[in-house]
Amino acid sequence: MLNTIAIVHSPYKEKFAVPRQPGLVPSAKGLLEILPPYNDPNAFSGLDDFSHIWIMFLFHKNKPVKKWSPMVRPPRLGGNKRVGVFATRSPNRPNPIGLSLLEYHGMFQKKGKLFLRIGCLDLVDGTPIIDIKPYIPYADAKPNALAGFAQQKPQSLMQIQFSTASLNFLQNEPELEILIREVLQQDPRPAYKKNKIDTKTYAMYLLDFNVFWQSEGKISTVISIEYHSSQINIHL
Repeated sequence: MLNTIAIVHSPYKEKFAVPRQPGLVPSAKGLLEILPPYNDPNAFSGLDDFSHIWIMFLFHKNKPVKKWSPMVRPPRLGGNKRVGVFATRSPNRPNPIGLSLLEYHGMFQKKGKLFLRIGCLDLVDGTPIIDIKPYIPYADAKPNALAGFAQQKPQSLMQIQFSTASLNFLQNEPELEILIREVLQQDPRPAYKKNKIDTKTYAMYLLDFNVFWQSEGKISTVISIEYHSSQINIHL
């Protein structure tokens, strides 16, 4: 039996545009809201001595499938080549359990609730957390390990431009501009779209905003940004 111990409050309000690994978008910050009865501060005594934490979570946005597939198509391989599911970090697994290494920026309480501040986030808003563990460098870091098709961190794929309207919108939102740049530099479009002519206008829901953009070649242009209210301020 698995118990949900926390819920993620994230700038990513939907699956689309979430980075495929933690650490790719450094400005993506969020909160873990610790749920009762696990919201006892004593349970986190000593955690402030660590800079990073392992988060085990559930892929709660996965659609139910009648039959699991032993082969998947990783975006890192262009979305065309198939490899075994257990040789990937695909969310489409027999058990929808994920693992992320996140920055830890301390704990605080507000209105009777307990929160952990986290950074370099790659989790969608509302993700259920089933465990939290400290990252231990000597045990967890293996610089000489082999990583198959993902040995090196992916390079930023896109140059980012902003329309006049979007720049005007961002005048009072410098942190949002940085977040948009870092997310779009990773080119969140489906892998099969990246080497083809693409006239589609894409949208992503970040923080309290809907962001619309188009991509041509290696350039993505933010066309417009609209305000969209959310339920919780992750900068509490």
